[in-house]
Amino acid sequence: MPAERRSAGGGRLSPIVNCQFDQVLRELAAVGEDFDIIFIDADQKDPTENYHFVMENHLLRMDGMLCVENTLMKGHAYLENTADENVLDVKKLNQVINSDPRIEQGVVKDEVFWGYQQCCILDRLRLDGKVAYVTGGGQGIGRGFCHALGEAGAKVAVVDLEPARAEAVALELSLKGIKSIAIAADISKPEEIQQMLDTIVAKWGTVHIACNNAGINMNSPSEATSLEEWDRTFNVNLRGLFLCCQAAGRIMLNQGYGKIINTASMASLIVPHPQKQLAYNASKAGVVKLTQTLGTEWIDRGVRVNCISPGIVNTPLIHSEELKPLVQRWLADIPAGRLAQVTDLQAAVVYLASEASDYMTGHNLAIEGGQSLW
Repeated sequence: MPAERRSAGGGRLSPIVNCQFDQVLRELAAVGEDFDIIFIDADQKDPTENYHFVMENHLLRMDGMLCVENTLMKGHAYLENTADENVLDVKKLNQVINSDPRIEQGVVKDEVFWGYQQCCILDRLRLDGKVAYVTGGGQGIGRGFCHALGEAGAKVAVVDLEPARAEAVALELSLKGIKSIAIAADISKPEEIQQMLDTIVAKWGTVHIACNNAGINMNSPSEATSLEEWDRTFNVNLRGLFLCCQAAGRIMLNQGYGKIINTASMASLIVPHPQKQLAYNASKAGVVKLTQTLGTEWIDRGVRVNCISPGIVNTPLIHSEELKPLVQRWLADIPAGRLAQVTDLQAAVVYLASEASDYMTGHNLAIEGGQSLW
């Protein structure tokens, strides 16, 4: 394979012989020639000696290119245990070139190479030093979110209507070495939301991650849905969620950073059937629009607002006598052929809570096994 050289006077380029380090090349070095491109075959005898000869005799121009073939040896150069002399020679050459400060290798060393702010992608998903709360954290999806955020490094406030449930999950987290507190709160009541946040700030100084997950669902035919059922559903699912976003958002806007993650539902995208749940469906559609609106209003002030829309999740509620007969019908509507597990949702909440999702806002992330596509 030919290389090219520039004459000593800096004139036109002319082809030279393949650099097999024969006597001709040594003679060229002796008279002070240098080259724009030099080709080394690593599969030849003593490739490291050839490399040293090139560099020590200044055969390669300062801005020249060194092309080395067969550095992989079909992958054998990366085998841990090998006695093949040729492979060992190639491994030695690779090591010598990699450690030579005179060589700039042909890699674009930008943020993709080094990682954003020199952090690898898994480190960017870490939540070390962050403070999070999860409403509805005492069971089901909320419990899964508490564990996921805690495992990623966050301190977690487990918030639930039932104190015993919140305390049980906080105990689970503490057994894993996760800093946590249990808070009892009814998010349909503004004063209890404020008390929740005051408790967290008093304990840990601020809030970085607000996971507004609490919700209720009461099934009834639309013509029989009472105003009481409608109001109760909206007071928790939409009004309460809005109040949590607003109260946590004020803290986050003041500090210039925060992640708000709302739990919507696949019911925001389709009408699940055969169950009848008008109030629930409408409230969850409202969660999505609220998320989109806040997401656009607050992103330029450092606060991102997104939501997760789970499909039908395999929680104890699904196995109630009332819902058990519907499971087979639901399975027929899910391309994945199974219900969602709480663990299917955990990575999503960590991603949305982390800096890795900083350019994402107002998004409704559906995790439903493809059900909304049919």
